[in-house]
Amino acid sequence: MVMEPIRMLVLDLDDTLLRSDLSISYRTRNVIKKAVAQGLVVVLASGRIPAAIDRFSKTLGMSKRPGYIICSNGTIIQESNTGKIIWEAQLDTETALAVYDLATAEGFPVQIYEDDIMYVSKTNEFTRYDQKLTGLKQVVADDFHSIVRKGCNKLLIPGDPMLLQPLEILIRTYLGNDINLFTSKPYFLEILPRGTDKGSALARVARMLGIEQSAVMAIGDSMNDEAMIRWAGTGVAMLNGDERIKQIADLVTESSNEEDGVAGIIEQYILGKGPPL
Repeated sequence: MVMEPIRMLVLDLDDTLLRSDLSISYRTRNVIKKAVAQGLVVVLASGRIPAAIDRFSKTLGMSKRPGYIICSNGTIIQESNTGKIIWEAQLDTETALAVYDLATAEGFPVQIYEDDIMYVSKTNEFTRYDQKLTGLKQVVADDFHSIVRKGCNKLLIPGDPMLLQPLEILIRTYLGNDINLFTSKPYFLEILPRGTDKGSALARVARMLGIEQSAVMAIGDSMNDEAMIRWAGTGVAMLNGDERIKQIADLVTESSNEEDGVAGIIEQYILGKGPPL
């Protein structure tokens, strides 16, 4: 099957577009700029909240042109040039509280995000890593229940990957029909409203732009990218990505995020001519 020309490119951030130092290489920035000049629509799709994506969208010049950013793993869609949230979904309050109670009973911290603040029920090495990763201010909440009751797009439970696995099974057993949950990184378990993910948000953006599914390419590395990689006409997994993601993707980059894997795909399949799938 020969690939249809790509009109929209959807990029995950961490471990995909970003290198480990959270930078976007000169080569990648330049290649994206060339593709945009030729009419490509670029959409960022991240588990990060809007405040933690802003500097990267500005680096790519997205604040200067109309476009969209998918935030919080698909629970928020934001206009790139205005910052306006045009669509969002929130967890059911009682469901969110039940997740919090289960996690707390098992000894895990829980995180919730609001504006540029990361509220945590308590800290551990993984909450501190998330703070470093996102650049958000971290606040230990005295009354986490009251913050949850104000509404949230998602909850994040940080912890040792080996210990998170049984917690995921426990939460899925009790609340699996009411939520979407997955690991965005091995040490981050994310809880979203049922029916929300990067794939459904991507489909919504494509409809707004009038772009066919077959003309969309999505690139990611982790399980929170699964839905968008499955939905896109061409799903791409990073060489450094989760093996499960590589198995479902149409393509795997030849290089890792540290070695401009995204740039290589754009050069070959968007600016140049890629081989048949």
